[in-house]
Amino acid sequence: MFTEVLTRVVTVVAIMLPIAVLLFVGRQRLATTRREWRSRLRTEAPVIAILLVVLGFNRVMRQAGPAISQEIGFHMTSTFYQVEGEFILVFQRIASAEMTAYFSAIYVYGYAFLLVFPVVAYFALSETRTFRRLLTAYSLNYAIGVVLYILVIAYGPRNMMPELLIETNLYDNSPEYQHLTREVNRNVNVFPSLHTSLAATAAIYAFRTREQYRAWFPIAVVLAISVIISTMYLGIHWAIDVVAGLLLAGAAVWIADRLVARSALIRETTTRQLDRLRGNR
Repeated sequence: MFTEVLTRVVTVVAIMLPIAVLLFVGRQRLATTRREWRSRLRTEAPVIAILLVVLGFNRVMRQAGPAISQEIGFHMTSTFYQVEGEFILVFQRIASAEMTAYFSAIYVYGYAFLLVFPVVAYFALSETRTFRRLLTAYSLNYAIGVVLYILVIAYGPRNMMPELLIETNLYDNSPEYQHLTREVNRNVNVFPSLHTSLAATAAIYAFRTREQYRAWFPIAVVLAISVIISTMYLGIHWAIDVVAGLLLAGAAVWIADRLVARSALIRETTTRQLDRLRGNR
């Protein structure tokens, strides 16, 4: 079932991606990217490699993390519930079959597309700094997120009060999705919401590149807001997890800006020094 659901997600994103590229990236950027993709790929190889390493480490720690958490983690479920109460049930009161179907699709398909398309779109930009910042911010989200997952043991609302979330629980309405989420998460990994942090990160960069991709910006914002709401509507995350996810997104973007700027400065300095050495010869 996992392979079937994953194939479905890949297929949906694979259909949406070329359509979005044609609509938002444009033929001129595509033509330039076709000519320059090899040189751009060589330039961006380090940041791509770092993201792949972080994703690999994240996958390993998602599987081994719960055992480590039991040794060093802090149990916070009851604390979250005491602070937040039953706020999450506000979504239960406005639930409908149509809304549940929408937010379920957004949580799985919309989220995947929201993360993948900017990678393609920013790779197509002539300036490469935005691409590096985005991938660095993604890496930071995952790296910091997995550390917090180990340190904080917390069950989501769907585990704390399942009998009250029948109408909006993702796994009650679309049980096949649990085969996918089980591969990348555990039910004690809710703080912070990485769906929130990564969706917000994508929205921040959509705002920053609104001059280059005017039509993408409002769509990215709608998708990001929908993803964030879906995490609570479907009973997966507490509002506290969402707030933490938003803070993580802001921190990841801020740190990424500085890391990329410092890397660019080092690269420029090294290039100048090499040019001087060649000139002295």
